Amino acid sequence: MGKKPTLELSRVPISQWASDDRPREKLIKIGAGNLSDTELIATLIGSGSGKHNAVDLARQILLSVEQNLEELGSLEYQDLIQFPGIGNAKAITLLSAIELGRRRSGYSPPTRFKIGGSQHIYKLMQPKLLDKKLEVFWSVYLNRAHLVIKTQQISQGGVSGTLVDPKLIFKHALHQLASAIVLVHNHPSGQLNPSEADIRLTKKLVAAGKLMEIPVVDHLIFTNSGYFSFADEGLI
Repeated sequence: MGKKPTLELSRVPISQWASDDRPREKLIKIGAGNLSDTELIATLIGSGSGKHNAVDLARQILLSVEQNLEELGSLEYQDLIQFPGIGNAKAITLLSAIELGRRRSGYSPPTRFKIGGSQHIYKLMQPKLLDKKLEVFWSVYLNRAHLVIKTQQISQGGVSGTLVDPKLIFKHALHQLASAIVLVHNHPSGQLNPSEADIRLTKKLVAAGKLMEIPVVDHLIFTNSGYFSFADEGLI
């Protein structure tokens, strides 16, 4: 571990700072990516000791490794608890965060499923809907390249229907920054043709998607033996 700094630390509790200057409030307001290294470490430390606030403790730790995050990653439990105000719980929190960062740096995200047609939607949803005895409604959220961002169950009903709240569908779409939506629900009866209620709901959601500029590009009725695609049938 590097030399400990001879730094005059502030004794003003963070709770007495202006809210815009407090690390945790800043993270919520402007995002973690806009915080300094010191502020990020301070959010992990949480609270200071009787003499020093969390930001000053974080600054002291960073100065000990000359602001080098690679060196910070080499610190061990015994190194951290040498800092006044860093006890067992704070040291464990810091070491856990450092390890997560180390693992994230070597992580390769899985290839996203690309939707190129209704057959891809059917394949994607088979693990979720095959042999379901109750009717459930899902949304599939896509990016601009029609890669799947997320699949989300919206509702579950009985053997002959389920209620769907359009607001919930588009709430998830906005949260995921989706560029398009695929709707999927199953017919436990095995009936492939859409009901009048299915057609009305689809029209309603397609209209909402146009208004929100998040188009509904297909609605699939799923059964164990096959599917009905609104897009393939020219109904979207």
